[in-house]
Amino acid sequence: MAASLREPSFISSASSSTCDTDDEGVRGTCEDASLCKRFAVSVGYWHDPYIQHLVRLTKERKAPEINRGYFARVHGVNQLLKAFLRKTECHCQVLNLGAGMDTTFWKLKDEDLLPCKYFEVDFPMIVTRKLHNIKNKPLLSKPIVELHSEDMLHMGKLPTLLITECVLVYMTPEQSANLLKWASNTFETAMIINYEQVNMGDRFGQIMIENLRRRQCDLAGVETCKSLESQKERLLANGWETACAVNMMELYSRLPRAEVSRIESLEFLDEMELLEQLMQHYCLCWATRGGQELGLKEISC
Repeated sequence: MAASLREPSFISSASSSTCDTDDEGVRGTCEDASLCKRFAVSVGYWHDPYIQHLVRLTKERKAPEINRGYFARVHGVNQLLKAFLRKTECHCQVLNLGAGMDTTFWKLKDEDLLPCKYFEVDFPMIVTRKLHNIKNKPLLSKPIVELHSEDMLHMGKLPTLLITECVLVYMTPEQSANLLKWASNTFETAMIINYEQVNMGDRFGQIMIENLRRRQCDLAGVETCKSLESQKERLLANGWETACAVNMMELYSRLPRAEVSRIESLEFLDEMELLEQLMQHYCLCWATRGGQELGLKEISC
């Protein structure tokens, strides 16, 4: 992991009491997502031996529809990520924006799928907390020390994968457009995986927005989350050559039947309609530029 064990240089300059107050609601979503993943792993939805070292297990049970939603999210992102790594034969770099307590780095190492460089970016407070945990857990710190990766993002020809899970939606449309344009202009061969809300113009979407606002968490970029088409159009308008998007209910329906049967046997779900509503309001998008010789355009979920 290129975010090395030394204190990152940007922490002192980026952190201020004003920024911390303004971003408190957004930072809180990192805690929520981490606790949900930790609980789902404890129930047996997927295997992750590392999350227990970064996230505590709370006594509060998470609803079955939430657990299944996270399972579909983790499965979809991992499927696209591994497809990119295999297409590039791991001669690439991964940039995870808003990584939080994500454990992908260690799981990829276990599967011998580590890219040349692996970067994580998040709020200084979150990065500091994660570094503290890593430094005090040899199981986490040893693989990073052994990697000897240079602490520098490679600009240019090295194939690059960007991951943004519930990140762009907290930016204004102008800010997310600038980020997407920067990435498409900076990396000759690249792919982006974006997971966030969709179909937010209906009543269920409005309720989601109102619930988040009550927690001081404003979806500044919700305008772009109107539909799958609006998600794809944003990517294509900012320098990406191909763009695909699928809502999470459709992705769930594509999962291997044996795996669906396994996870559905873990907990009883009496409100299938709520699961469908939730999953129809989240989507997985991916886009590519360059990489014709690698077959990046063939990657699907």
